[in-house]
Amino acid sequence: MWLNLLILLYKDLSKVQQKLYRSKRVKKFVSILILTLASSVMEPATAGVKFETNDTLWLSVGGGIRMQFDSRTSDSDNSSDFSFNSIRLYVAAQVHKYLKFSINTDKQNHESIYLIDAIARIEINPGINFWFGRTLIPGDRVETNGPFYGLTWNQYRQPLFPADQGGAAGTLGRGEGGVFWGTTGRVQYTLGIFDGLKGFSNQSNNLLYAARLTYNFLNVESNFGYYSSSTYYGEQGNIFTVGFSFQNQIDGTGNTVEHGDFYSYTLDILSERVMSNGGVITVEADYKLFDSGFTPVSPPAAGSSTCFCLFDGHSIFGTVAYLFPNVIGWGKFQPYVRYVENSPSDARSSDSIELGLNYVISGHNFLLNFNYLQGDANASGYAGRDVGRATLGLQLQY
Repeated sequence: MWLNLLILLYKDLSKVQQKLYRSKRVKKFVSILILTLASSVMEPATAGVKFETNDTLWLSVGGGIRMQFDSRTSDSDNSSDFSFNSIRLYVAAQVHKYLKFSINTDKQNHESIYLIDAIARIEINPGINFWFGRTLIPGDRVETNGPFYGLTWNQYRQPLFPADQGGAAGTLGRGEGGVFWGTTGRVQYTLGIFDGLKGFSNQSNNLLYAARLTYNFLNVESNFGYYSSSTYYGEQGNIFTVGFSFQNQIDGTGNTVEHGDFYSYTLDILSERVMSNGGVITVEADYKLFDSGFTPVSPPAAGSSTCFCLFDGHSIFGTVAYLFPNVIGWGKFQPYVRYVENSPSDARSSDSIELGLNYVISGHNFLLNFNYLQGDANASGYAGRDVGRATLGLQLQY
């Protein structure tokens, strides 16, 4: 039965590739997907491998992969390629009743391997927890999701926080510092102090302060630590959560001669409702305001060696998705639409729209995605080229 399904799926995808891309590289990528699916049928994905001595002494090892094939069309670029968005290794352990640690790495295509997390975790009870080391800086829901727990494939179209801008203030949303977090009743809170930007405008070594506060009107979301998700595929029941986050660093933007303070405020909402037929409606929205005290003459270039320039202005996005209740083959289909608009104070606005389809096989651990993205919005917050892009993606975790 599985062999017949694989053959049918390969034939259907072959028709899609001929119509959309007419490229030999797509067939190669589809073959990789089919082989991966076949191996997953024989060995289902799990939540990592755990070696346990007793309840308070254990070690777990896991990993995650996000890869894609995309075809881009714009006024100056017509190209396609295969890429690895992320290859991650997860290591965690508990060595005492109240003490755990986590070490996580990430590699993207041919870039170096990044140590994204190295955390000493003092976890006393649900309301009192302290993490120290290199860890995630509290931000809006998109930041605390990470790429593996988002609802859409291209969720990074809004301006990103300092820790995602070229490495001077952190890498992949992480930084060195400490976080106090917990849950009490329907309230979840996270307070953090980090190094933030080092050098450039911050010659006085001012610290970055970050906080996130959420209120769960319905079911209380359950995640690892103070992380979040943009969808639970209905597994946590009905959810309506409002979150507010804040970041500030004095002298957090500019260069060694000119500098300004950085403030950010975000408000995000997640609504997930399980219908009587078993289908799931998910709505996600976010408003982000960046106040950058230093504004260059022209929009900043990402990774500039002379200026740590940040977006100044506001941004919004909204996403609506529906998870069909019926299992077809291995999983369920979840179509979605997402709109993003970035409005800088010193340049023209930009926007993008993404039409996508998730094929959810095992939640965030195993899914396929097909999407079409059109627009000029990007992670800098400033308008880029107006690009049309079709992407076929695969996500695996264990």
